[in-house]
Amino acid sequence: MNKSATIDFTTATNAPAQTQALLELIAGEARDSLLGVHEVLRRELPQGRLAIYEAGGGSSSFLPMDVLGRSHVTVVDIDEDQVRNNTYADDAILGDVQTYRFGPETFDVVICYNVIEHLPDVEAALVNFRDALKQGGMILIGAPNPNSLSGVVTKYSPHWFHVWFYRNIRGIKNAGQPGEPPFPTYFHPLVTLSKLEAFAAAHGLEMIYRREVESPRYPEMRRRKPLFAALVDAGAAVMNAVLPRGTDVRRGDYHVILRKR
Repeated sequence: MNKSATIDFTTATNAPAQTQALLELIAGEARDSLLGVHEVLRRELPQGRLAIYEAGGGSSSFLPMDVLGRSHVTVVDIDEDQVRNNTYADDAILGDVQTYRFGPETFDVVICYNVIEHLPDVEAALVNFRDALKQGGMILIGAPNPNSLSGVVTKYSPHWFHVWFYRNIRGIKNAGQPGEPPFPTYFHPLVTLSKLEAFAAAHGLEMIYRREVESPRYPEMRRRKPLFAALVDAGAAVMNAVLPRGTDVRRGDYHVILRKR
């Protein structure tokens, strides 16, 4: 194993695995899709003990508790605060997922959720994930759609605006503090779903789940800031009317599962 990290934090714990990330998702397409992802994982994963690699890991997991309960979880994150805040990993490692390499055939699942949009070199990270997977293993990716309304705003607006949005629209008062989102966003070309799918096919990965969903920011705004949400929804409706048929600029997120052939 070629380690590029300088500090390892081992956090082995018997505490119940947290799935707060799912609980915090407001009812809507994103939550429905994540529940669908859970069903695919339950169906496709082998029985018995699992080895899971979370590429980027904060204080909560996006996996179902019954899967986490039979898994050894390894987290790699470049942010020391995120590593220290993690409470469910068996091994939490300070490192860069673009360069940190595990041995081949190490993991049953790699989780990369709300991470690839923050990476300058998505290709390197994806190749590392694939190489670390066992045959038939899976990569779960959750990411924003760069071509959506929220994706375009995120890509072309300054970071201070992202922090303002999180604090004032989402109501997350500690947003932007050390170890807390939002984090700087790069939007490498491979974050675009069509390019990601082509890359996967060319690198021995089969896409077995794909769903584009309305960003959870929309139902959040409708609940917290209904007037602001109505203005955003109206703007999105105008854009959808002039764009090609079937386009919905509110589809700001996607989930995919890639299986190693």
